[in-house]
Amino acid sequence: MSPSPHGTQETTPSLALWRSNRVIGLFPELLGVGGVQEAGRQIARALDAITHRHGWEVQILSLNDARGEHQLPACDFPVRFYGFGRRKTSFVLSMMRQALSLDTYKLRVVLAAHPNLAPPASFIKCFSRSVKTIVMTHGVEVWSRLSLARRTSLSHADLVLAPSQDTAEKLTSVQGIPIEKIRKLLWPLNPEFLRLADSPAGLRLPPGFPQGSIVLTVGRWAKSERYKGLDDLIKATAELRSSLADLQLVVVGGGDDLARHRKLATDAGIADSVHFLEHLSREELAACYANADVFALPSTGEGFGLVFLEAMAFAKPIVAASCGGTMEVVEHGANGLLIPPHNYQSLADALNKLLRDDSLRTKLGRGGAEMVRRKHRFRDFELGLDQILEEVAGLHSSRARL
Repeated sequence: MSPSPHGTQETTPSLALWRSNRVIGLFPELLGVGGVQEAGRQIARALDAITHRHGWEVQILSLNDARGEHQLPACDFPVRFYGFGRRKTSFVLSMMRQALSLDTYKLRVVLAAHPNLAPPASFIKCFSRSVKTIVMTHGVEVWSRLSLARRTSLSHADLVLAPSQDTAEKLTSVQGIPIEKIRKLLWPLNPEFLRLADSPAGLRLPPGFPQGSIVLTVGRWAKSERYKGLDDLIKATAELRSSLADLQLVVVGGGDDLARHRKLATDAGIADSVHFLEHLSREELAACYANADVFALPSTGEGFGLVFLEAMAFAKPIVAASCGGTMEVVEHGANGLLIPPHNYQSLADALNKLLRDDSLRTKLGRGGAEMVRRKHRFRDFELGLDQILEEVAGLHSSRARL
């Protein structure tokens, strides 16, 4: 076997089988902020490594990123992709050219990294029987019944991937996808973020980060995503301030609902204790995790929750709602505390318990740090995706079946 520039080994026996194959990755956005975008970056990174190792060709296309060629940030090796500046027609036409050109390709796989991109992936199969399609799901977007067009396109995929058992079950019960088409693939922690967590001493905090007992939350605070639970966090902070005078809530992330949240904090009389930090670099975000006492996100709409992995990497105990895919990441009493959904009193009680108990915080934090390094390594995600691609190619049956 010979070494690869991506830090892996070339598997010579299977290489001949994979020659003359092409993979096209379709993404909604790769340079933006949010869980879907971060998951997309890890998918693109894995695709690039897998295709290089097997000697395939790969094309990575992003609908909503600025038009032109780009490169993923913070990668050990260049991962290049092309953005289409929200030009849907150009995006679809380019996808078709990539998928249908060069008849010498033995197999063409189109991987749609979001259910919204299932229709163009399905459309391409009308023109070529050799095209195989995979659609990746994330969570809340498949919890309610999709439109007929998207549901039909999803059902036409060769495989549909889910990051949690909960999302997989929603695909079957809500979208009607046959269970034999569904594979579970856990999202990984970004390797760069793990490196920052392993060497936190040099991280510099962003301006405006307070001192005191710090509860940190991270998210995209949009009107369409009020299920994240920031309202309840602000209420819980207001209740706890009477007994925890140095309590500070740090809210990281942007969104079109921030003005309303700032008003909630002001109306509750705790504007000086709620700190909104936007446009942070990866290193500044990592510093926020490193200097927090507790991470809290009482969201009721998580299909997985990558921010939980980030907090766990820094050995921070978690408070989360016992709902959706969260329960497969946060284990009550092992790496955090789970509370009933939409219950700010239980949220306040859990925060109070953790902030007053150093030993419990340490225990849960250590549990999370061990768990994320054991279950959510990027290398395992890459190998799992590789196995799924091999299954689509018909090389063997996947061991990743539900």
